[in-house]
Amino acid sequence: MATPQFFLSSSKYSDSLTVVGISICTAIICETISWILIYRTNSYKSLKSSIDKASKKLETMKTDTAKITTKKSKTKKIDRVESSLKESSRDLSLFKFKSGAVVALVLIVVFGLLNSLFEGKAVAKLPFQPITLVMKMSHRGLPGTDSTDCSMAFLYFLCSISIRTNLQKFLGFSPPRGSAPGAGFLPLPDPKTN
Repeated sequence: MATPQFFLSSSKYSDSLTVVGISICTAIICETISWILIYRTNSYKSLKSSIDKASKKLETMKTDTAKITTKKSKTKKIDRVESSLKESSRDLSLFKFKSGAVVALVLIVVFGLLNSLFEGKAVAKLPFQPITLVMKMSHRGLPGTDSTDCSMAFLYFLCSISIRTNLQKFLGFSPPRGSAPGAGFLPLPDPKTN
């Protein structure tokens, strides 16, 4: 009598679905860690509200100055609001840094586990012939010359980026609208001062 096998273990998609499932679980674990260390704290909530208020104030000030001739006092006020917005965004980035370290550790452990499970094994087939740069990432660590083979690292990378970003938006953990990407821990130089 034959022993019954689990459906996914005999399926040709089992490796792909395993990587996607682990990526979903990892994203949920990482967002739970972030919620515990960041999003539920009062200091995060106050920083987020101050960024939202400052960005709304800056937006209204800029639309008002576009209608009226620009005065020196208005530009100074705008500069002050912009600098407070940059400071708040920097503080928020520093506040998120501790959670980022824990999340990075979790991701490194999971990636190491997956790498040991699927080393040298194609987990998916790409439906196209990738360009050279993408092929180097998608075929990393795989034997053979079939460039449509997809390694675990590439699939996990794509899943992690898309799932975690969408999960953050769904849970409402996306960054406040006023915190620009350049206004973080290492802000871009201000073009006005150069």
